[in-house]
Amino acid sequence: MQSNDARTLLQCAVPTAVAGVVAVVVGSVLAGGKGGIGAAVGVVLAAGVMATGLVILNRTAKHLPHLFQMMGLVLYLTQILLVAVFLVVFKNTTLFSTKAFAFSLLAATLTWIAAQTRAYMKAKILYVDPESGEAQKSAPAGSPS
Repeated sequence: MQSNDARTLLQCAVPTAVAGVVAVVVGSVLAGGKGGIGAAVGVVLAAGVMATGLVILNRTAKHLPHLFQMMGLVLYLTQILLVAVFLVVFKNTTLFSTKAFAFSLLAATLTWIAAQTRAYMKAKILYVDPESGEAQKSAPAGSPS
């Protein structure tokens, strides 16, 4: 994993973890122990799915750049399906509060997306390597080399 990828992952994980702590506290206060457990499960599910997606997408961009856009769409669909399968499996559970789970899942996902958007907007990543020979070959005639 490149340093900017690790930095993006960290900039997404930290705010999501903070939102998770808040969700667990709120879930515990409003719905007791089962609310806290439900909130924790929701945050872990959201962060796990989003982090795995980010890592897979970064590896795809590095090794198979021509599949990047298609992989992003497939990955998005897979993330939704994984969460849907989890929801179906635990639909009638009594292990945790499903309302606390749902709200914390939503909060963690929105926090992750906002943090990832911010991280990408703040990143100073070159999309062209100015030192490569290919960049100099394709420079317009008359431009300084």
